[in-house]
Amino acid sequence: MNQLIKKLVESYGPSGFEDEIRDLIRLEIIKYVDEISIDAMGNLIALKRGNGEGRKVMVTAHMDEIGIMVTHITKEGFLRFTNIGGVFPHTLLGNQVQFADGSLGIIYSDRIDDWSIIHPLEKHYIDVGATNREDCPISVGDAASFTRTFTTNGSRLTAKSMDDRIGCVVEIEVIKQLQETPHDVYFVFSVQEEVGTRGAQTAAQAINPDVGLAIDITPAADIPEAGPMANVGIGKGTAIKVKDTGMIAHAGLVRLMKQRAEEADILYQLEILNRGSTDARAIQIANAGSIAGCISIPCRYAHSQSETVDIADVLGSIKLLLEVLSKPIEL
Repeated sequence: MNQLIKKLVESYGPSGFEDEIRDLIRLEIIKYVDEISIDAMGNLIALKRGNGEGRKVMVTAHMDEIGIMVTHITKEGFLRFTNIGGVFPHTLLGNQVQFADGSLGIIYSDRIDDWSIIHPLEKHYIDVGATNREDCPISVGDAASFTRTFTTNGSRLTAKSMDDRIGCVVEIEVIKQLQETPHDVYFVFSVQEEVGTRGAQTAAQAINPDVGLAIDITPAADIPEAGPMANVGIGKGTAIKVKDTGMIAHAGLVRLMKQRAEEADILYQLEILNRGSTDARAIQIANAGSIAGCISIPCRYAHSQSETVDIADVLGSIKLLLEVLSKPIEL
């Protein structure tokens, strides 16, 4: 599975520019599903039909990643940029980005007189090796993703874009392993989650599911000074979301997932996230609303270039989703 993870996390795909990662995922799943389509937003939607006795279920993981977009090119050929999604200034200095055409750039900042102060985003620039505006290979409006090689350290996996390519891996593996289900399951690989869960919203409105599950990461709290409100750690099990700032998960679905985890001896944690939300929010409030929840993979250093998860939590998330989809969903 590490080869699949490496392929996905190292691929290009900032929000709004998901074509490359979508093509990779499509090739991975096409022979395992009954129908496959791409909607107007760019969501990849794969249907696995059930036996007609279950519910209409939507499972989604987002393909997009945070990135940057060029807003201005200086006369010396340096690029000013804005964020695509949650890009934090303190993660930028010295990092590299890659554009869709493969061009690489180095991020640095304007003169730093006081190293205790972090410059805001607008005082950073990208050096792509140009000597003036005219010979710069990049244009205003071009998008880039961060670049970082996938690495392993025992059971720990580190890369950029674990958020949410690792959720995509969970979906892909479940698609491959799910032999029988009573449900019609729509597996969605959504776009533009990092800029407002836009892809999941349109997909949910079209599918109109009875039940929706997002697969995403959640910030891990087992690091120094994480704060007293957080309780999820990596290597301690898949996380069943109870609440975040965008939604309260359906209580019956939370109980069902806990039950399925305990029946299958799957290690799990209960997640309450005090900052951020997921595609589950968009599913929950689409059209007349639906039963919605989320399975989360604990992740250290979210929205940095070194997002880190534990393979045991990934495997537990796959197993839990299989348990939910292969049996009746009675709430």
